[in-house]
Amino acid sequence: MPIRILPSQLIDQIAAGEVVERPASVVKELVENSLDAGARSISVDVEAGGASLIRVADDGCGIQRDELKLALSRHATSKIATLDDLEGLVSMGFRGEALPSIASVARLTLTSRFPSDEHAWQIAGDGAAVGAPRPAALARGTIVEVRDLFFNTPARRKFQRSEKTELGHVDAVLRNLALARFNVEFRLTSNGRTVLALAAAEGREAQERRVAAICGEEFMQHARHFSRSIEGLSLQGWLAAPAFSRSQADMQFTFVNDRFVRDKLLRHAVRLGYQDVLFQARQPAYVVHLTLDARRVDVNAHPAKLEIRFRDSRLVHDFVFRTVEAALASTLDVAADFAAAAPVHGTRLARESTRSAMPSAQQNRLALSPVGVPQSQEQIADHLPLYERLHARPSRLAAGVAEDAPVPPLGYALAQLAGVYVLAQNSDGLIIVDMHAAHERITYEKLKAALETQRLHSRPLLVPISIDVSAREADLVEQFADELEAVGLEVVRRGPQQVAVAAVPMLLEGEDVVPLVRDLLSDLADGQGVGRVEARSLELLATMACHAAVRANRRLGLEEMNALLREMERTERSEACNHGRPTWTAVTLEDLDRLFLRGQ
Repeated sequence: MPIRILPSQLIDQIAAGEVVERPASVVKELVENSLDAGARSISVDVEAGGASLIRVADDGCGIQRDELKLALSRHATSKIATLDDLEGLVSMGFRGEALPSIASVARLTLTSRFPSDEHAWQIAGDGAAVGAPRPAALARGTIVEVRDLFFNTPARRKFQRSEKTELGHVDAVLRNLALARFNVEFRLTSNGRTVLALAAAEGREAQERRVAAICGEEFMQHARHFSRSIEGLSLQGWLAAPAFSRSQADMQFTFVNDRFVRDKLLRHAVRLGYQDVLFQARQPAYVVHLTLDARRVDVNAHPAKLEIRFRDSRLVHDFVFRTVEAALASTLDVAADFAAAAPVHGTRLARESTRSAMPSAQQNRLALSPVGVPQSQEQIADHLPLYERLHARPSRLAAGVAEDAPVPPLGYALAQLAGVYVLAQNSDGLIIVDMHAAHERITYEKLKAALETQRLHSRPLLVPISIDVSAREADLVEQFADELEAVGLEVVRRGPQQVAVAAVPMLLEGEDVVPLVRDLLSDLADGQGVGRVEARSLELLATMACHAAVRANRRLGLEEMNALLREMERTERSEACNHGRPTWTAVTLEDLDRLFLRGQ
């Protein structure tokens, strides 16, 4: 076939294949245009899942009469004019392809009123030609109607799913946009039925109500708000507790400069922040907003603008990871204040928990600091009648605490159940603690703290280990020699395609170092840094903590149980053990009343 210029309609339809995948794609492009127009109220109406009708109405600035026809022309936009505008993009859309692409595969009607015009103007396109503007009735803003989507491209229409499925995609798009722009009112109706109605959310409380409406009330019950800013980067949002983890990544919302994105770097960074508290392959739930200078991020990397690129990807990754890790560290919001007011006496826990292992002979004593209770108090409490002990409000007598003292978050110990669980009472009801999981977390955090202060010291190998690698990997060894040495790993280049391991971290002594170095070089090639050595070190610390933690079927005195509760309140990430299993749960008095039908 000879080379020739394609017809303009076919060009538009090819462009539509990149922009318009399904009805939800149309909704996304039109609603983003409304947001760029400064709209504060956006209403979306669909029929037949969007196949028959998509109507998007907003109260934005509108379009002038002379620009209506231009708005349906390719590469016509009011959002950028120069390359500098493109490099510092702040608008949602900018390509100028959405409206003409939609008009090439559907019957589109555009009605808009500019504030200075006496009335609105309307223009229509049917996939081939665009008519002239004509007067219309509209108080303010813009209305875009899209009818009979893919009417002239039946092959594309065959790939559409059921009405329910397509409506679900439209709903998901609006929910993503609603989490990005809290100050905008959103409404979605399907076949005349209201599906979504979200009022504008100004202020933290209103925003959390919107998050609860989109992610569910249970998410907000388990979520904590966080915020941090440093060096032009700002991250804020809500992180669900590890106990709310899910089997799939269906509740992970990441936003960059108020734009919903599916960025692998951001999701990996957040997941890394959860690494010490998630159980096996469970997925975290979160809503996070990253804000940075528009010139430090490229949003022009994907036709649908769902994928982006960061100029300083390593800096962004480390900032997000450290922020999430720190936000999850404080597991009991009010525990810190209580702990500061009532410090633990003695340092036996700090001293004994950092040992690499605890022989079985030492298991007759729990390595926890006493809470300042005289031995006689415990002996007295053990001989009190059961009724009197249970009505000590709550167990203050057994803990040697004054009647008017504040109740700590995890309360005071009552008893031990089956040699595994510690039962405690606080102001709200019953606390049940898995003593092995709790002590495992306490010991693990102590070991991590010791590792951070001592760093990863290395030990020279008597005989260096030679490894055959590619030329590229050998170059990486020379390039990142300082970074490798910082984590206690000395690797030197012996030839064009050979390196030698001369020293390894003392913590990893005896480990098979060859696969570790190969994986590490692979990470360096992918730009992921030398975190694999630290990750492997943490795995070993977790194993050590598990072996050092108190075993099941150990009888604990009330003093030891209370000491365990107080130490949990002071320990970071104490909601879950090293393997992600929960360490404690609460049963409120309301839960017990419902169980026993009290007041019904």
